[in-house]
Amino acid sequence: MKNTATRDKLIDTGAELITQQGYNATGINAVLNACGVPKGSFYHYFSSKEDFGLAVIERFANDYDASLVVLLEDPMTPPLERLKRYFAAGRAHMGEHDHATGCLIGNLGQELAGQSDRFRQALNHAFQRWETRFAHCLSAAQAQGAITSTLDPQQLASFILSGWEGAILRAKTLKSAAPMEVFESLLFKQVLTPPAG
Repeated sequence: MKNTATRDKLIDTGAELITQQGYNATGINAVLNACGVPKGSFYHYFSSKEDFGLAVIERFANDYDASLVVLLEDPMTPPLERLKRYFAAGRAHMGEHDHATGCLIGNLGQELAGQSDRFRQALNHAFQRWETRFAHCLSAAQAQGAITSTLDPQQLASFILSGWEGAILRAKTLKSAAPMEVFESLLFKQVLTPPAG
């Protein structure tokens, strides 16, 4: 149990530091100092910094995926309301962190996708899983007649995730939720519309 706790502590601390300053700017020693864990322990759990980075990505992706299940798959809530709750949670998170942190996977995608195929594949896998959650929610909205069925749910999910990640990036550069609000407003007014007639 102790071993798992130490590994988890390293991953959690690493995720926090990487979210604040990026992967390349986060040294192993900074993680160890923040945890109070000796260097030998780090290499007991991780063969390299890249191996550690992949573990951080996996942990964040799994945790985020679990939160998407709660937000997007609640059968007692209409599908479009689920989406609105998801966006509201994202805006709240950005507000709590002064629009400085953004999405760890999105941040790492910008930083690392060109550096390592292993990173690129892990990040892409995370995005694909999240897109699938969106697609299921959108399919449910179509089945209920809440939005037009002329749009492919998987493509729509990809569009929403890409647009939202871009809005988060802009929110960071502006230190304002305005880009996120604009994206959400246009999405619900212009894209996620009821069937014609």
